[in-house]
Amino acid sequence: MIPDQWYAVLDSSEVKAGRPVGVTRLGEKMVFWRDDQGQVSCMADLCPHRGCALRIGKIVHNHIQCPFHGFEFDSSGRCQLVPANGKAAQTPKALQVKTYPTREAHHFIWIWWGEPRETYPPLPFFDDLEDGFSYMVDKAVWPVHYSRAIENQLDVFHLAFVHDTTIGRGNRTLSNGPLVKLDGEHMDIWVYNEVDDGSHVALRPGDLPEPARPPFLRFIFPNIWMNRISENMRIVVSFVPVDENHTLFYLRYYQRMVRVPLLRELFNLLTLLSSRVILKQDERVVVTQRPPKSEAKMNEKPIVQDRPIVTYRKHRQELMDQAGKKA
Repeated sequence: MIPDQWYAVLDSSEVKAGRPVGVTRLGEKMVFWRDDQGQVSCMADLCPHRGCALRIGKIVHNHIQCPFHGFEFDSSGRCQLVPANGKAAQTPKALQVKTYPTREAHHFIWIWWGEPRETYPPLPFFDDLEDGFSYMVDKAVWPVHYSRAIENQLDVFHLAFVHDTTIGRGNRTLSNGPLVKLDGEHMDIWVYNEVDDGSHVALRPGDLPEPARPPFLRFIFPNIWMNRISENMRIVVSFVPVDENHTLFYLRYYQRMVRVPLLRELFNLLTLLSSRVILKQDERVVVTQRPPKSEAKMNEKPIVQDRPIVTYRKHRQELMDQAGKKA
């Protein structure tokens, strides 16, 4: 995983007041909980006293309480009460739980994966999704490294083969470009696929005109992606690294074409159900890729149309190298 990044790791609705939520994220067991003001905290799911899981504890006095001996920890991970010593006793400083800087925005819960710092960069997100959109959320888990899951959504010329019965109908096998632009942590992709009538070979990126429309695909490092289907319909995915071998997809289907409440929910549900079929078609192929984890340099033979994949791998490695130099 890329250090020193904000990762969207949970949907906000999954952490409710008064109940800890235990999950595995980025290979570590974590517990999330809310205080009386609705603020979310994230810490290691491990009581430093005897190693019990905090996720099966309670929220009391705006603290998370260990279910084993009642030790209470605040949002900073500091122990505030050891019941066996009495309420008036000072608590040992060694009773400290590892915490993760946590933010909540865009109905996601984000954690900072890296060394704590005084100031943090802004949360990554798409700046044109707030006005008038409704959405429905779906989840799926693939038994793959998150890099392979992301690369599949950056692949612009597999549709006619993997999705020949769904979004790949039309047999647009000839893939011009694609155009790829990397601006900071934003990667934009313009797709120009067409039916191959045998009259010409695919155009290279340099032969394509400057795009007159927003990108079809946008990926923001480290783990969020958007498919701009139209001005009024988008798909957003957060690719959450569970561990080295599993990726959790949070899929959101945004639309602002249908606004009547009942019809809107029905439309959103039908979109969700159809997208499940498409995702299953992708999963069937991606789980067979070897090696299961992608790297900047691999024994693969990319072609021009793999430019989004190559760009992703190269920049991912650059970010990891930068984080390593700071460590």
